[in-house]
Amino acid sequence: MPALQRRQLVGHDILLARHGNHISTMRVDRAAGRVVAYLDDGSVDSAPNLISPSLRMPDTVRSILREDWKFLSTVTAASFGFAGLAFAAAVAAAGWAGGPGVTELLSAYAGS
Repeated sequence: MPALQRRQLVGHDILLARHGNHISTMRVDRAAGRVVAYLDDGSVDSAPNLISPSLRMPDTVRSILREDWKFLSTVTAASFGFAGLAFAAAVAAAGWAGGPGVTELLSAYAGS
């Protein structure tokens, strides 16, 4: 299984190679897929953030959550629903048992 790792921003490296210490700030323009650098002299330069558009970048936790949030939400809701049903069944079984000793035994049972 491949390990999740932080994505390297190619645009940062390109801008550092072009301008070095003359960069005052940098920001990532995710919509355009570019890194924008503001230089000491007030000018602005940008570089693409990918070497090739067909290059598949490694997955990160953020990219997985962004792509699969509907599936993960459904699984979480189903898990909580199943846990709620199991709890309700345990409470109902404790109520149906009749004797106070059985009710105390079922409510105090901590599992294995």
